[in-house]
Amino acid sequence: MGVAKSWRFSVISANLALLQHPNGSLSNKHVCWRWRSSAAQQRKPISWSLVCGLMLFCLGMISLFTGHVTSDLEWYSQRLVKRSLYFKLDGSNKGPIDIWKSQYAKYFYGCSKKSRNFPHAVRGRSSNGYLLIAASGGLNQQRTGISDAVVVARILNATLVVPELDHNSYWKDDSDFINIFDVNWFISYLAKDVTIVKRVPDKVMRSMEKPPYTMRVPRKSPPEYYIDQVLPILSRRRVLQLTKFDYRLASNIDEELQKLRCRANFHALRFTKPIQELGQKLVMRMRDMAKRFIAVHLRFEPDMLAFSGCYYGGGDKERYELGEIRKRWATLPDLSADGERRRGKCPLTPHEVGLMLRALGFSNDTHLYVASGEIYGGEETLRPLRELFPNFYTKEMLANEELKPFLPFSSRLAAIDFIVSDESDVFVTNNNGNMAKILAGRRRYMGHKRTIRPNAKRLSALFMERDQMDWDTFARKVKAAQRGFMGEPDEMRPGRGEFHEYPYSCICEKPLNDVVDSKSGDPQSEQVRGYQGLRKEEPVSLGDKDEDAAG
Repeated sequence: MGVAKSWRFSVISANLALLQHPNGSLSNKHVCWRWRSSAAQQRKPISWSLVCGLMLFCLGMISLFTGHVTSDLEWYSQRLVKRSLYFKLDGSNKGPIDIWKSQYAKYFYGCSKKSRNFPHAVRGRSSNGYLLIAASGGLNQQRTGISDAVVVARILNATLVVPELDHNSYWKDDSDFINIFDVNWFISYLAKDVTIVKRVPDKVMRSMEKPPYTMRVPRKSPPEYYIDQVLPILSRRRVLQLTKFDYRLASNIDEELQKLRCRANFHALRFTKPIQELGQKLVMRMRDMAKRFIAVHLRFEPDMLAFSGCYYGGGDKERYELGEIRKRWATLPDLSADGERRRGKCPLTPHEVGLMLRALGFSNDTHLYVASGEIYGGEETLRPLRELFPNFYTKEMLANEELKPFLPFSSRLAAIDFIVSDESDVFVTNNNGNMAKILAGRRRYMGHKRTIRPNAKRLSALFMERDQMDWDTFARKVKAAQRGFMGEPDEMRPGRGEFHEYPYSCICEKPLNDVVDSKSGDPQSEQVRGYQGLRKEEPVSLGDKDEDAAG
């Protein structure tokens, strides 16, 4: 406010000078005029009544003018303050960062409401046919396919049949859509955007001369491909199935379609009641133990490590075991483990995740919820992380008997982990896989909750040199390396990265007045600010003001 006041005063003074000098500068003509006035005063007596009248007139004009100036300056000063907060997020700021939440989160909110120009969905016979989708992969990979399928159905003016889920992937889960997601909510929420049915009507199936046509579209296909290549087949056959449907739609599409993508992903895909209830129970149990907690997603399954081609310090035993698993993929190239690590392509080990978190400033009494599948090496691999963070919990530790009905279904277990990770104060991942991307995008949309993804390329060098530096130096370098990888709003750039991870078209800036209202407890503004997990605490610093912090 001090800057705004001084600015206001300087501008008002300048405008007063302009009033006194209409041309805005003190030219020779003005100096001459003043000299002649002085000479005239010597020759002619002063009329004090005239002087007083002129003074009152000038004071009135000044008051009127400066009233407008002050009003305008107030508006401009607020805009200037807004710009300093909204746009000074270019990575050059070396000041401390709150490791629990972003101070800029309150200036942004998720916005995916469609515009008035986006027409309602076509119905029944008016559509171009029925679109069958077979979503592939695990839960989060399927989630991307389902969200994209909604948009593709809209592009084709097709009736979407509730997508089928992959039963033959590595996870070998025979769950259907209805076992994981609330199918009725999915259909009703998107009813104005896309017509969705649970199955193709019997009448249509009986009228078909041939089975549904099946095809696979290329990855990242733009809308034009669907219109040129897919629509003619759909119009001719009336029922069309798209297989292996994951990441089959381009990231950069029309903004209205992007917002539809967000509505499908962040609102329409809601888990079934049993999954939702158990997930929320685990969240409450974590909250009962600590005000704040971190959710750590560890992808460290044997097949994932084998596929990466990396080495994790397990000697000849590890090289043999992962090498045997790697033989499952005949087309995988031979990779240099050291080269992959230098390129940042290797997932962090649980120990490295723990070191990163401690270096960032999280203390050893911080509560961790660890979301993971099978960990290669089991308890021996997890032990270093447990020693760094003794308050270590998993879904199996928090819900023993309650978890038993879900144990045969990996996707339902993953959904429970998804809920707890989504509700956590801080989400951390050791990789950049499907769950990491989906949750990063969702947490941005839901209020930019703190989401930490490792800068693996820079961290790998630090981990290899860990024994050659003291802890303070290591921590300072980790903090510097992680700038830009903490889930801040400025990390999103339109057109860059996967849209599911960076949903830039669905993130809006809040008007400055709403931000001011939120500080006084305005309910609507509080809702916009994000999830209940963000609590007002004293900030914990990340980084020091030094040369490395700019990195």
